[in-house]
Amino acid sequence: MTFEPTENSNTYYDESLLSIDKRLCELLNERKEIAKKELGVPPDKVVSSLANKYGFQKEYLQSIYTTIGMEDSFQPIVEPVQFRKYLPVLKTYENQGVLYTVTYIRQYSNASVLYLHIDWEQRNEAIESDYYPDIFDMFIDDTYICRSEGGGGTTGHTSYSYIISPALPDDLNGIELFFKESRVTFTENPTGLEFSIKLW
Repeated sequence: MTFEPTENSNTYYDESLLSIDKRLCELLNERKEIAKKELGVPPDKVVSSLANKYGFQKEYLQSIYTTIGMEDSFQPIVEPVQFRKYLPVLKTYENQGVLYTVTYIRQYSNASVLYLHIDWEQRNEAIESDYYPDIFDMFIDDTYICRSEGGGGTTGHTSYSYIISPALPDDLNGIELFFKESRVTFTENPTGLEFSIKLW
């Protein structure tokens, strides 16, 4: 393979690095398969040990591991176009007095939009008075990219939206949504809550 400089880059690339770069990509893929959807940042002690062993700054390695875990952030942003129909769902999951509900899905030509509703009874003694629902990342399988669009709510109710691309099939049989407490959290003591909702 021959590499020519482009108008956006005047940096010289030593082609003897290509075999190493290929191995790096192979290792990144292997690491992603093992870590699945986890960030997989090693503990400080491990990062410090690796930095000392290989002559890197600890902060440099930490920034690499953090970037590795941000792959989804670099996916192309899909904006839903050409609304087609609503798909009724009405599926729920309950955990410790908190109800998680998917009521329906908006179908577009290039994507689906889904809302996760979170409801709780503030007076329920099982729930702390300062309870605030956590943010959840959503996954389906390797076929779909799920992007959180954020959300909001009031006391006792919050709703988060997700854009799924490509669009889900109109027949939702076999589609299962996996929710996991986001790495970005408002809670002081993350619970690590994970749950799934089957759409059929």
